[in-house]
Amino acid sequence: MAAAEPGAAPGSGSCAPAGGGSVPVLFCFSVFARPSTVPHGAGYELLIQKFLSLYGDQIDMHRKFVVQLFSEEWSQYIDLPKGFLVNERCKVRLVPLQIQITTLGNLTPSSTVFFCCDMQERFRPAIKYFGDIISVGQRLLQGARLLGIPVIVTEQYPKGLGSTVQEIDLTGAKLVLPKTKFSMVLPEVEAALAEIPGVRSIVLFGVETHVCIQQTALELIGRGLEVHIVADATSSRSMMDRMFALERLARTGIIVTTSEAILLQLVADKEHPKFKEIQNLIKASAPESGLLSKV
Repeated sequence: MAAAEPGAAPGSGSCAPAGGGSVPVLFCFSVFARPSTVPHGAGYELLIQKFLSLYGDQIDMHRKFVVQLFSEEWSQYIDLPKGFLVNERCKVRLVPLQIQITTLGNLTPSSTVFFCCDMQERFRPAIKYFGDIISVGQRLLQGARLLGIPVIVTEQYPKGLGSTVQEIDLTGAKLVLPKTKFSMVLPEVEAALAEIPGVRSIVLFGVETHVCIQQTALELIGRGLEVHIVADATSSRSMMDRMFALERLARTGIIVTTSEAILLQLVADKEHPKFKEIQNLIKASAPESGLLSKV
């Protein structure tokens, strides 16, 4: 979601968290108001995620929003101050701005990062069409090297689940990181992204669609990044889990696309100096797995 940057405002009552636990918050959107809780000390990004979890079906992800806090001092809503942390019972609302924002999904190499999620050896016998998504994933990483696109790779508990499969060449990856969290959005990943100027789009692929891919995508859009999920390089143990995850993510404004569309969008022109090499990649490996018929 392209949420507006919260601006400083008086009378917010925000302060540093004093301890753990949960805080009751009333989340308001349109005519709806739902009480819930957030961890003590939660900030802007957690509030956005909570709004998405409560009102995801009602929110038009192609619009821009601002989060506001009800101020007792002013007896009205004010824009959420920068650095705001929830430390006491409060009421917040999500307000759509009048300007309609169209998500075109344009990709350029200079503003794109590839995320390769948990393509590990122990998943080989369990994940449907795993051989095919390995092949497509390798093609995407080759394309990333040709176009100079940074690649971030994670491995879910590699001590128990093994390393990334040998077929996938991680040469030149910016970061290869073990994790236990399902989402790829770890402090080290955020730090790596901060080192890359002008990042706007994340191309995401790997396993499993309904767990690590879904949770990664939702965290990324909560940070204002545009997410492209590569359907022919993403799978799960269950095709039903995969299908419903992709449908849910598409409804939240995430772009579900294919590897060929991604690569050709990144070169954009037959006259691009790397077009022939990208074209040869596409011709060399295009598995007919039936995976895309189950999107």
